[in-house]
Amino acid sequence: MDYNSTREKLIIPEYGRNVQQMAAYVVSVEDREKRTNLAKVLIGVMAQLHPENRDTADYKQKLWDHLHIISGFKLDVDGPFPCPPPDIIEKKPQPVAYPQESIRFRPYGKNIEKIIDKACTFDDGPEKDALVKNIANHLKKSYLNWNRDSVNDELITGHLAELSHGKLKLSDDARLAHTNDLLRNNTPAAPAVPQNNRRKKFNPKNDKNSHYRDMRNRKKN
Repeated sequence: MDYNSTREKLIIPEYGRNVQQMAAYVVSVEDREKRTNLAKVLIGVMAQLHPENRDTADYKQKLWDHLHIISGFKLDVDGPFPCPPPDIIEKKPQPVAYPQESIRFRPYGKNIEKIIDKACTFDDGPEKDALVKNIANHLKKSYLNWNRDSVNDELITGHLAELSHGKLKLSDDARLAHTNDLLRNNTPAAPAVPQNNRRKKFNPKNDKNSHYRDMRNRKKN
């Protein structure tokens, strides 16, 4: 029996063993022109195995790079793209720096702090008052996601003043949305029942079996 454990290791398993064997055959061809034509045919086969990648910009180059990798960088052909360096496999990507930003109130997140900073640059007037009220309602709504027992307008007003360094405050006649209204808006609506799945009211006139029962009763009488 020929087991996979005794076979040669697959270099790129996504393409399967047949592609790897065909790549080894292409490398063994001595004629350069014939070897190039076979490599182009093999690229077409590899493209058919993964058609979902055709939308990428470097799709063709990626296929040729994979073919060179599968062949162990031994493929010498006149391809449209140069052979990648062998150390590309062992080369590790650069670590992505994670943004280390301190969030003053985590229930609100960082974006709301940026919105508050932007609102501080607005001129005083009705537009700024409406914006400040919307921000305060958003703070209250976000706070309710974490704690629904001890939230009040004075607490939200204090947080707004602290986040804005005292630059934003609600107008004297401003009132925040009620807690029940905010919680009701957070609750997802129940999905509507399709008309075809609703239970229809029984109507004897539309019952097909009633017709056959009437026929049987007439025969008995």
